[in-house]
Amino acid sequence: MLAITSTTSAWLLILASGLLEIAFSVSMKLSDGYTRLVPSIVSVGAAILSVWLMGLTLKVIPVGTAYAVWAGIGAAGTAVVGMLLFQEPATLARIACIGLVVAGIVGLQLQAPV
Repeated sequence: MLAITSTTSAWLLILASGLLEIAFSVSMKLSDGYTRLVPSIVSVGAAILSVWLMGLTLKVIPVGTAYAVWAGIGAAGTAVVGMLLFQEPATLARIACIGLVVAGIVGLQLQAPV
């Protein structure tokens, strides 16, 4: 099992884990209700790997901060990908709200213990 001891490594794993959350969400959409094999396998694999990587960081980063950043990356990233790939509405209000999520993520990272 991997042992994460540095804050930098933990933050990089949270970033990777958040990107896997985006992959999970997008592949879940592409799986068409888990009726298409390859996107379904990618979705389940990305979800498991995402949670596992995030869990590795919890010895270094407080759980509340780690979870909020992880979920924020996944939520904001998935919203942007939805706009770009699935023609979801890209209204000014939606973009501003995504910006608020990103601002919250940055704020939490700045408050994390060093």
